[in-house]
Amino acid sequence: MADITGSWLGSYWQQGSATRFEATFVQANNVVSGRISDDGPQGEADISGDIIGRHIEFIKQYLSHPERIRYTGTISEDGNFMSGQWTIGSKHSGTWEAYRGEDEFMISLQKRLEKQTALTGANR
Repeated sequence: MADITGSWLGSYWQQGSATRFEATFVQANNVVSGRISDDGPQGEADISGDIIGRHIEFIKQYLSHPERIRYTGTISEDGNFMSGQWTIGSKHSGTWEAYRGEDEFMISLQKRLEKQTALTGANR
């Protein structure tokens, strides 16, 4: 089982736009908790969930409102990357990813933004 305790940098995508976040996870056996701080208007959120093998699932609840966001995903074999889907009820969803290393995160984000820009430019 992966141990994800520590600081992570990531992004989640909603309606084609990326929002960056910083997360601190604390893992005790299969239980994970912590805090996420978004660059978006919602700000800070508490997280709680569990890890089974390389599968992660947690609930993110912003301090500013009661809406709960469910994150599910897979942790890489080396334990330095995770990605998956987020959902708010049955109406809103998107993808997310997070890295332990800032350099890898910035490279991935740049590649995704370049791809998005190329696709947007091709549709004009």
